Amino acid sequence: MLLLGIDIGTSSVKVSVVDAETQQCLAAISYPETEREILTRQPGWAEQQPLQWWQDAKQAILLAHATQRYNPQDIGAIGIAYQMHGLVLIDEQHHVLRDAIIWCDSRAVPYGEQAFQAIGPEQCLTHLLNSPGNFTAAKLAWVKEHEPEVYQRIHQVLLPGDFLALQLTGEATTSISALSEGIFWDFAENELSEDVFRFFGFERELIPPVRAVFADHGHLREIVAEELGLRVGIPVTYKAGDQPNNALSLNVLRPGEVAATAGTSGVIYAVTDELFVDAQSRVNAFAHVNHAPELPRLGVLLCINGAGSMNRWVKQTVGHELSYPEVNQRAAGVPAGSEGLLCLPFGNGVERMLANEAVGAHFLNLDLNVHTPAHLLRAVQEGVAFAFRYGLDIMRENGLHPTVVKAGKTNMFLSELFGQVFVNVTGLAVELYQTDGSVGAALGAGIGAGQYASPDDAFRHMQRLQLLEPNAEASAYEQTYQRWKAALLSYLHSTPEPAPSQA
Repeated sequence: MLLLGIDIGTSSVKVSVVDAETQQCLAAISYPETEREILTRQPGWAEQQPLQWWQDAKQAILLAHATQRYNPQDIGAIGIAYQMHGLVLIDEQHHVLRDAIIWCDSRAVPYGEQAFQAIGPEQCLTHLLNSPGNFTAAKLAWVKEHEPEVYQRIHQVLLPGDFLALQLTGEATTSISALSEGIFWDFAENELSEDVFRFFGFERELIPPVRAVFADHGHLREIVAEELGLRVGIPVTYKAGDQPNNALSLNVLRPGEVAATAGTSGVIYAVTDELFVDAQSRVNAFAHVNHAPELPRLGVLLCINGAGSMNRWVKQTVGHELSYPEVNQRAAGVPAGSEGLLCLPFGNGVERMLANEAVGAHFLNLDLNVHTPAHLLRAVQEGVAFAFRYGLDIMRENGLHPTVVKAGKTNMFLSELFGQVFVNVTGLAVELYQTDGSVGAALGAGIGAGQYASPDDAFRHMQRLQLLEPNAEASAYEQTYQRWKAALLSYLHSTPEPAPSQA
């Protein structure tokens, strides 16, 4: 039996076909080859077209088939991973009502803050485990106020993975994990949050049926099966946000285990069995893929919006003719600390770990007689690592003390320089594995389809590729980090309040 995994990223859709028995990836395709744009109609806004995700997913699946490395008729289950916190709205005919408001959109911050104060900080933190912040519920509140004609036509509210499953199966479903990331779920009551729905005036009927993450989420429609060369009726047996799914792909399922990613955004994801709360909601807790009310498993998520997005920007700006391996090579030729040049990589919307402030991206201490494009390239990779350290210190303040992190050897972790700077700055060892979100989604489909005796069984062939540990440069980076942190705090203390979004 083969398993199809689909990962809806911000820059592309990736699919992988995995052999359920050997857990080997037979084919992996990303589409498009160039990064898909984010629509920014106003400062702080970020939208994408859901139907474009669907078109990209279909194209990636057909390109995977074209490798001829497997028989598409042997695919027996489908799993989906997706960019978290997005808002997709459909009418009764399943037509999309507007472009999706995605994870890095900042317009809903005031709505989440109003809810936090009105519901009450203690009530929010003990029941939602988070401030409503800038998450999906707050985005829906923005639509309700600014686009009432759209809101009146809503039949169901979906996250990006729910939408893709709907296209495949014609059936809309969701999960506790998905609802928790949208701040629709009350953990204390184990149901949709009465507080959130009452404050915002949402109708509960907007939420599709709730099923387990590993469950039957519908079966492949005949028209779609014919178009994609697949068997009619294949079940979608797994759906999860990209960060819980990344943790799954690394077999991070038990309390104390930690996963990391450094894609468009950077994330540390720690699993706990306690109802974790950060009083300032700088790090957030959501239901993990294996969460159950009687056996809590929460993912404590530290997110840095400006990670790979900052690395992409600097490449396009001063190294557009270079490949990413060449960027990494140029950056590695610069001394540690970038000869005083610092980068604050926060230019991709408000940052949760900075209390939802839009600090922006900055280069500091630029010396026109010393610094070259290569210095900019290295300063960005160091700046992203410093941002991880800043966030990890917040997690440590809250009693989480990871010592080892698992990560897929992909995105920024393909850079040996970034990986070494990361461990030197954070003091954490990193285990690298050959996996990614689409492979994780495929294995999740196998778990949901009952192909494995246990989730651990799905990873019995997983082997560590590399172990990164701090080296002699670690002590030197501490002083550089403290200078970086002081610069960040000066911006945090002086950043004006963002202007309110306009309809």
